[in-house]
Amino acid sequence: MKSPFRIAVISDEIGQDFGRACEVAALEFGMEWVELRGMWNKNILNLDAKEIAEARRVLGKYKLRVTDIASPLFKVDWPGAPKSKYSPKGGTFNADFTFDQQGEVLERSVRLAKAFQTERVRCFDFWRLDDPVPHRPAMNSKLQEAANAAAKQGIILILENEYACNTATGAEAAKTLSAVPSSAFMLNWDPGNAAARGETPYPDGYNLLPKNRIGHCHCKDIAKIADASEPAWVAMGAGAIDWAGQFASLKRDGYRYAVSLETHWRGAATPEESTRQSWAGMKQQLQKAGDLA
Repeated sequence: MKSPFRIAVISDEIGQDFGRACEVAALEFGMEWVELRGMWNKNILNLDAKEIAEARRVLGKYKLRVTDIASPLFKVDWPGAPKSKYSPKGGTFNADFTFDQQGEVLERSVRLAKAFQTERVRCFDFWRLDDPVPHRPAMNSKLQEAANAAAKQGIILILENEYACNTATGAEAAKTLSAVPSSAFMLNWDPGNAAARGETPYPDGYNLLPKNRIGHCHCKDIAKIADASEPAWVAMGAGAIDWAGQFASLKRDGYRYAVSLETHWRGAATPEESTRQSWAGMKQQLQKAGDLA
């Protein structure tokens, strides 16, 4: 595929069998990049040395490169604040780490980034509070501190705007990026999550973003733009987001990093088939934008 972007998929959206996921991504979807979040029913942070070695062997077999480590860094409650209504009872994506373990989460993520030869680690902005204002300076300081620590290791943190976290929309992302000015702190722009928080992600949310701070992009679609506790995901290209416009503007604005399929929709028979159908929609939107040949 010829594209200005690194076209990728989060491997566990296809399935937990990492070998099968990579086979589909490379041989069926024609991709050269994957994003790593989990495999073999484990969060990537919990892989042991043998599993890391096996994952690297599989990636080599299918000639796949890694866009980033999709770490759960800072997907936790902020200490001293009321418990977020979005805070899950158990872990998400097989990750269950406490706030006190976040230093270790960052260290492990950096080691994994080096093992998988990527310079990017995904992070979040803590489970969403009804009123984050009293805690915002301290949260910004924590994000800045983590970015500084990552920078010393040659790693960039990419903050995902997550509808269940304090940075959920383009408007909120612009404020957080302004408050955390580190060059090692960029945005994982997720239009689907912004739409789930009621923002029209493109063009409205996107137009607010500093384009030189976008370091990654997640691709999923949603039935309607609404502030929802449980977003109604759909296959890429079948929802309310103007993905062709978004892809065209990313190219126009000089973005050249990953556009990574994060299916989330499970309307087909299996995660693999749902991702297959969502990739077909994403491919169509990329072609419509003139970003895929």
